[in-house]
Amino acid sequence: MKSILLTGRNGQIGWELQRTLAPLGRVIAFDRDLLDLGDASVIRATIREARPDIIVNAAAYTAVDQAERDASQAMRINGQAPGMMAEEAKQLGALLVHYSTDYVFDGSKDSPYTERDQPCPINAYGRSKLAGELAIQSVGCRHLIFRTSWVYGLRGSNFLRTILRLSKEKEELRIVDDQFGAPTWSRMIAEATALALAHQTEPEGLFHLACGGAVSRHGFTKAILELTRHLRVREPLLAAIMASDYPLPAARPHNSMLACDHLAKALAIQLPDWRDALNLCLEGT
Repeated sequence: MKSILLTGRNGQIGWELQRTLAPLGRVIAFDRDLLDLGDASVIRATIREARPDIIVNAAAYTAVDQAERDASQAMRINGQAPGMMAEEAKQLGALLVHYSTDYVFDGSKDSPYTERDQPCPINAYGRSKLAGELAIQSVGCRHLIFRTSWVYGLRGSNFLRTILRLSKEKEELRIVDDQFGAPTWSRMIAEATALALAHQTEPEGLFHLACGGAVSRHGFTKAILELTRHLRVREPLLAAIMASDYPLPAARPHNSMLACDHLAKALAIQLPDWRDALNLCLEGT
């Protein structure tokens, strides 16, 4: 069986990956306490001891607003650590799987972004994630980089869980209606990763991986509230606002839509529409 080293096992994607990758090999999973991505010596020592066939890096610095105040730490974890993993993977002949973000783009395009579009991040988090992509590519190890968007799930800190909490606490929710993307369930990302690794010809390169369709954050909130009405005693009012009405430390792209045609053509993998995925995620809640 292949040996798979997984980072970020307690994160949204990492928690799902422990289950989807298990049929493919022996998964050696690490959390932040066991593998500190801010420590170069720990990264290298851990990989050299495990000698994995595949490294799946699901760990990341994901606090987008905090990254504006702590850009150096975000860069160490998101930008420099993937490069070190790539160097170790190259020495071992291992495949490195890494996850990036729609935030590498500035959001000014009117249509979905393709892998050929020039990145231009507008916040520290996006700059750190782009640095990680470039570091991996410059090392030249065998790699799979998946850019995804608006990741959510029933674990961890994410938009879905925030809305579920606020809908019970607030009488009114004021949600931005001029930022668009495709909310993507963490389990779908993990399942797609497993499918890619089980492909007959081992894939390499950069791929966009997100659910189909597009919606504003306000529209996403409306869908969440509709599907979870049974969980609340009363319904909060839902108001649409502009991003300028709710300024945050980190700027967000107006357009976070990712074109996933390359993934569908190369690997025959295509995630469902965002609404269908949300239905599945909330089934049984």
